[in-house]
Amino acid sequence: MGVEFTALHWIYVSFICIIIALMIWRKDTSLACMIGIFLLAITATGSLPLSISTIFKSFIYAITELLPTILVISIIVSMSKLLTITGMNEVMIAPFAKLIRTPTLAYWTIGILMMVISWFFWPSPAVALLGAVLLPVAVRVGLPALGVAMAMNLFGHGIALSGDFIIQGAPKLTADAAGIPVSEVISASIPLVFVMGIVTVTTAFFLLRRDMKRGNIQQGEAVAIAESEVQSHLLTKRMKVTFAFLIPILFGLDVVAMYYFQLQGGDATALIGGTAIFILSLLSVVAYKKKSLEQITGLFIQGFQFGFKVFGPVIPIAAFFYLGDSGFQTIIGDFLPKRSHGIVNDLGVALSSVVPLSKEVGAVTLAGVGAITGLDGSGFSGISLVGSIAKLFAAAIGTGIATLTALGQIVAIWVGGGTLVPWALIPAAAICGVSPFELARRNVVPVIIGLTVTTIVAMFLI
Repeated sequence: MGVEFTALHWIYVSFICIIIALMIWRKDTSLACMIGIFLLAITATGSLPLSISTIFKSFIYAITELLPTILVISIIVSMSKLLTITGMNEVMIAPFAKLIRTPTLAYWTIGILMMVISWFFWPSPAVALLGAVLLPVAVRVGLPALGVAMAMNLFGHGIALSGDFIIQGAPKLTADAAGIPVSEVISASIPLVFVMGIVTVTTAFFLLRRDMKRGNIQQGEAVAIAESEVQSHLLTKRMKVTFAFLIPILFGLDVVAMYYFQLQGGDATALIGGTAIFILSLLSVVAYKKKSLEQITGLFIQGFQFGFKVFGPVIPIAAFFYLGDSGFQTIIGDFLPKRSHGIVNDLGVALSSVVPLSKEVGAVTLAGVGAITGLDGSGFSGISLVGSIAKLFAAAIGTGIATLTALGQIVAIWVGGGTLVPWALIPAAAICGVSPFELARRNVVPVIIGLTVTTIVAMFLI
């Protein structure tokens, strides 16, 4: 499994360190990412014109990859804005307002609902379903928008996605690579998933409460609308009640359709987005009547303005990190060594090959490999590698293949699937109107503590 390291690998590693340092110092990373893209391209091709054009091509690639998320977030924001303007949100959140009375209840209720829905339909559709309805309730009882984003993110993209017990996409990939049944990976992951989840979300909650008391957290801008924009007279009370029942029923039918037709990931997100467009159009026609044509267009414009405002800072950094995986060959060309499986995967293999093996070292190394492969912001792209390395480690140690495989899977998805890498945080951050970079910074300490505890637990289970 030897991998030839080239200047491209060292440039990539150097800029990862630079980008992480800039994030810690709360500085923008766009310029560093563009310089990194240029240096990778000029080193690979030796052509100045091609290297300059690569920056633009990498942006196109990143936008193409992110476009479904940008689109559904923009549409959900447009719909949410109309619900608020017409006063519909007040009617819809009334039942939840009775249940969620404190910031603590808001955090745990939203988180647990997010986890359960994400087990069946994955997190991105769940964010769209929950965010538009529960965000105003949570903010009203005192939980900052950043706290709502943390709850949805940690419970959904963290706990639910890292175990993936129902859909079983993640354990299937790692199990196949490790050469063991899926059931063994799932069984081994259950204690690790819940140790990781409980430690992380509890730590995050107490740190959040501490900073709320100190006044260190500001409210997000979300889809809040000034009181002067609210036009409750557009709908009668009867119309509001009708739509308050109709909208949840339509989204509920989406859930049934996802289950019945086995829609997952992008297909499930598309169904949610299409339903939001239908609701937006129908509500606009009823509320604005003859003026609905102009109003619908105006709402879409506002939604897309919000979407691209949120995604703008993310595109350069996503463009850089996509070069660590399959994006390199698509954007720059076939310039990596013949045995390379992508820069990020090469780094993971190299790490696994330079450490002496024992149960403890094996667990720590698998966690490190999982974290490195998660840096591309997918979480799923590197878990086959994690399974392969777990198989090698278990053969050397003589035991623990299922536990090592599960540990690598959990770490890769927590890091790359949407709790630490900023562009993977976009759905929750955009719905709540907070910076994905700020959300990533808030998640760092709880997630690192959780990963440390989980890795230690795994050492005893191997």
